[in-house]
Amino acid sequence: MNRKFATALVLLAIGLSSTACTRLAGHQGFIADMTLVDAIQPGVDNRDSVEKTLGRPTWVSQFGAKDYYYFARNTRQYAFNTPKASDQMVLRVSFDPAGNVATVDRRGMEDIAKISPSSKKTKTLGRERSFFEELFGNIGQVGALGDAPGTTDNPN
Repeated sequence: MNRKFATALVLLAIGLSSTACTRLAGHQGFIADMTLVDAIQPGVDNRDSVEKTLGRPTWVSQFGAKDYYYFARNTRQYAFNTPKASDQMVLRVSFDPAGNVATVDRRGMEDIAKISPSSKKTKTLGRERSFFEELFGNIGQVGALGDAPGTTDNPN
């Protein structure tokens, strides 16, 4: 009985450890159908036809001509690791003042920026004050005679 239990336990441990090494795939954002994306033509389509063809945009620009942006990213990761982008598409549809499509711009992986945060502190202007200087530094400074605005030494 112990031998069967030990064998089952070892097989279970091997099975669980092998699943931790599998690669996980994920998708974020717009699900792009390339035939529909290619169907958007400058000078032919307008805002309504773009929304009917591609759906609502991922986001709309806040300033200027209110361009539509459609964002899609495929990621891969091993268990407990940070996901890494394997494919990305940013589709920008620009409109002229009349609301017709002016340009359709498609970007990919070349626009991904790698940012490495640093734990170092940012230097600021001013002097370095200790904890006690911060705590007791204003004693005797607030409400001192002659510091009130509009007061002068000359009574005239």
